[in-house]
Amino acid sequence: MVFNKLITFKFKKKTNFVQFFAKQAKNTLNSIAYEKKNSDSTSFLGLILDETLSWKLHTDQLRSKLKSACFILRTLSSLLTQQNMKIIYFSYFHSIMTYGVIFWGYSMDRNNVFKIQKRAIRLITSSSSRTSCRRLFKELGVLPLQSQYILSLALFVVKNMEIFSPNSDIHTNNTRSKSNLFLPLTRLTKCQKGVYFAGIKIFNCLPENIKKVSDNTNKFKCELKKYLLLGSFYSVEEFYGWTSERNLYASYF
Repeated sequence: MVFNKLITFKFKKKTNFVQFFAKQAKNTLNSIAYEKKNSDSTSFLGLILDETLSWKLHTDQLRSKLKSACFILRTLSSLLTQQNMKIIYFSYFHSIMTYGVIFWGYSMDRNNVFKIQKRAIRLITSSSSRTSCRRLFKELGVLPLQSQYILSLALFVVKNMEIFSPNSDIHTNNTRSKSNLFLPLTRLTKCQKGVYFAGIKIFNCLPENIKKVSDNTNKFKCELKKYLLLGSFYSVEEFYGWTSERNLYASYF
C-alpha cells in the first residue's frame, strides 16, 4: 500500500497539465479536476511543448546549446584541420540541431537557429562573417537547416508509408499525379505546418526519379541528399519553386 502511494506521488510530481489551443481560440477548460495548476509548457522526450505549439521555448533552449557548440568550434578552429572540425560539427552541433526538426522546423523562430548554423559553418571554414554560406554548405556537404528539415520530413514519410494514402486509392482518374500521396483538406495553419500534412507536400513535390526509389530507404536518402545539396535551400518555399521549375523543364523532354 505504501509502495503504491509512493508511485502515485512520484507520478503526480512529474506530471504537467497543459491545455493546447490555437492563439485565436484560447478557452480554458474548467471541467478537468487536477491537483496541479495548468502549465504553459512541458518537456517531452527532449522537446519543449508550449500551449500554442509555437516551439519558441524549444528553439530558445536549442539556440543556447548550439551557441555552446559554436564556442567549442571556435576554441578548436586554430588547432584542427577542416576535416576534423567537420567531424566535431556533426557530433556536437548537427546532432543537436536536427533532433525533432520535423516538429519545430517550420516554426517562426527557425531562422534564429539557422543563423547560428551559418556561424558554425563559417568557423569550420575559417570564413569571415560577411561570407555567403550557400557555397560553403555545398563544399562541406552539409545541409542548411531547412534542407535538413525537408530531408527529415521526406524520410519520415518513406519510413511510415502505411499511414499515407496514394491518390490512386482515392481517385480513379488516370492523372499524372496518381502516384502522389493524397493531401487532405485543412484550413488550420497549425495543421498545415504539422508533420503529416507538410510531409505529404514535400514528398509530392520531389522529382519523379527520387520518388521511384522510395521503397529503398537508403537509396532514397542518398539521392535526396544529393538533390538538396545541389540546391542548398534556405527555405521550404525556395525548394518548392526550384523543384517545380525543374519538373516543368523535365516534362518537355
